[in-house]
Amino acid sequence: MSQRDLMKSLPPGPRMPAALQLLATWKRPAGSTERLRGRYGKRFTVRLPFSPPLVMLSDPEDIREVFTAPPEVLHPGQGARVLEPTVGPNSVILLDEAPHLEQRKLLLPAFHGERMQRLSGLMAELAEREIDSWPREQPVELHPRLQRLTLEIILRAVFGLEQGSRLDQLRDVLTQLLAFSENPLSLVPVAQRLGRWVPTLRRFNALLERTDRLIFELVEERRADPAAGEERVDVLAMLLGARHEDESPMSDQEIRDELVTALAAGHETTASQLAWAFERLSHEPAALARLVEELDAGATEDYLTATIYEVMRLRPVLPNAEPRLTMEPVEIGGFRYPRGVLLLASALLVHRDPEIYPEPYAFRPERFLESPPGTYTWIPFGGGRRRCLGASFALQEMKVVIRAVLNRLELRPVEGAAETTRRRSITFSPASGARVLLRDRAMVPPGPAREELVTV
Repeated sequence: MSQRDLMKSLPPGPRMPAALQLLATWKRPAGSTERLRGRYGKRFTVRLPFSPPLVMLSDPEDIREVFTAPPEVLHPGQGARVLEPTVGPNSVILLDEAPHLEQRKLLLPAFHGERMQRLSGLMAELAEREIDSWPREQPVELHPRLQRLTLEIILRAVFGLEQGSRLDQLRDVLTQLLAFSENPLSLVPVAQRLGRWVPTLRRFNALLERTDRLIFELVEERRADPAAGEERVDVLAMLLGARHEDESPMSDQEIRDELVTALAAGHETTASQLAWAFERLSHEPAALARLVEELDAGATEDYLTATIYEVMRLRPVLPNAEPRLTMEPVEIGGFRYPRGVLLLASALLVHRDPEIYPEPYAFRPERFLESPPGTYTWIPFGGGRRRCLGASFALQEMKVVIRAVLNRLELRPVEGAAETTRRRSITFSPASGARVLLRDRAMVPPGPAREELVTV
């Protein structure tokens, strides 16, 4: 099928050149997407340079069919292939069918259950230390400070690093590596292939090599002393103990790829989601007052959980779930798609659909006290067999950080309108860095006893 015939067979969409469509989604990421939904409906096609056609879906029934389609029919891993130079070929987000399911089984225990609770103390300790450094009584951008905090949490809770030179070295190189990920070149396949001739990409490749060296040294050191890891609760300890179906351990390269995937998937996303939480709460005094009252009482986390759900609904950091590439013709929502099309379930559009969420632009955590998030109408972590493995880790981290901040500080808005959305590579974050005013609370309530701190 020719490219022209392929486009004719797909749902309608804008006809402007692919480069201009990319520019529109980059400069006004939320507004441009919502305008397209207003013009073309809940199913439309966009074209971007160096990419198969993309069909944006925001009907929950379409999303259900995408999330539950057989893995041999829709390949999410192919849609995420631009991330391979960073996360590596063994990353769970790049694998499909049986290899993906096997890798997922290996990783699932590291991010769920009691292990997450045992890491809460460490998260709280790191949050308290970070909050100590925040200026008071003046406008402050929280986003870069939350980036610093979430990186530290990953290095300590996922990589299992303790204070010392290796922690300092990895923190330094990963900070540089993550800063580069905001460069649009990092997502352009042609630029990736020309890396040796592009100075910026040469530097990126050098940072990756340095990162790999430090990670492989860490893995080798931990393998050499397995007894020391028996009592550890960090994610690396779990990966070192994981076994494939044939009882073979994960290779050093597999572990490296999954550690970097955890970093790439859990650093900027959580930092930006927390930034949006504090930015929104500073402009919503009623919701903020109710949340602080609940935290001070210490009896329940219901409103805290609902607040996080509402922030993730209204300001999803990842505007789309993992794209699925059609490997053969498939019917979704009564529309037949040929092979070679990327299907994207749009979290941004389904979360702001007034048919699903009345008053969709209102910040109202109470809506999630009235009914829990829907499987196909609240999708900040994706869905189906590809749902984010780190969802429990991220939710726990957000709860710990929000509690730590509001136990000690009052939030006030900075004069001016609420912040607009800025695209940072594949994520959405507050355009001005989540500017707020902070003031020490007159009295920090005692609340329930803190959990025992965990050293990892």
